[in-house]
Amino acid sequence: TTTHTIRAEENEMGEAKKPSAFAKVAEPFVCGGSAATFASCVIHPIDLAKVRMQLFGQLNPGKPIPSFPTLLRNMIKNEGVLSIYKGVDAAIGRQMVYGTARIGLHRTFSDMLVQWNDGKPVNFGLKTLSGMASGSIAVCIGTPFDIALVRLQSDSMAPESERRNYKNVFDALVRTTREEGVGALYKGLAPNVLRGMSMNVGMLACYDQAKEVTAKVLNDPMTNGPSLPTKLGSSAIAGFTAALFSLPFDLIKSRLMAQKPDPETGKMPYKGVLDCVVKIARNEGPLGFFGGFSAYYGRCAPHAMIILISIESITQAYRGAFR
Repeated sequence: TTTHTIRAEENEMGEAKKPSAFAKVAEPFVCGGSAATFASCVIHPIDLAKVRMQLFGQLNPGKPIPSFPTLLRNMIKNEGVLSIYKGVDAAIGRQMVYGTARIGLHRTFSDMLVQWNDGKPVNFGLKTLSGMASGSIAVCIGTPFDIALVRLQSDSMAPESERRNYKNVFDALVRTTREEGVGALYKGLAPNVLRGMSMNVGMLACYDQAKEVTAKVLNDPMTNGPSLPTKLGSSAIAGFTAALFSLPFDLIKSRLMAQKPDPETGKMPYKGVLDCVVKIARNEGPLGFFGGFSAYYGRCAPHAMIILISIESITQAYRGAFR
């Protein structure tokens, strides 16, 4: 796993001072959360375009979905440059909770499995189980921030009379609770759990596996960790598998989280996950579940690459701080 590719360097004056037990336990969470937050800030405009592309089919039935460069260009033209960072505070809050939990738990579970396996690398099946378990737990913790993020990103797509006009992430959380009840913070939880599981398997478990295969292809011994070409190749593969596995669940999640009652009938567009699946399939066809794939892959690939490459440098700096 990524944890075992980072070699602790020895202190020039002798044996390095060991970090405290708490610092060691906190390491995967602090380093994973920091890398995830940094990556989300970098790719936020692409993530915003992805959400808008996913909702476009619902708001504009029958019309072709515009490309994400077109969406971003129109937003800058009509709403200003800062509009492409709408909801970045919610994205940061989400990654500080969800990203920290999913990466930290996966690395913790992976380390436990390696110890259980007498220090030997575990097979892909066990890596998959680790990814699914850590992803589902993290989603249950972070879904309220996901709700706020989707609503902040999609609000300006609605007619002015129907906009929620949240001021920031905390205003979105408070008003959603006050106006719709606590349960509204967990709308779309089921597809979000499936998305989190598939995302973790596609990104973290597949990265560990792809790194082993890429290292063999490139003849990289990985004695001091994977080389940069190995990191880039394996993280690009992980970005693709993460996008492919999780997009249908991400789209359903976005639709359920962003929906609001029809102003005339007072009814919600979707009654639940199954109703959402049926209506997308009927109105948009099977490919409707992969609407916005270009933006989604454009988000997942760099997001995964930034996390997986930066996390090793962040971990080295973290360990250095406790020498």
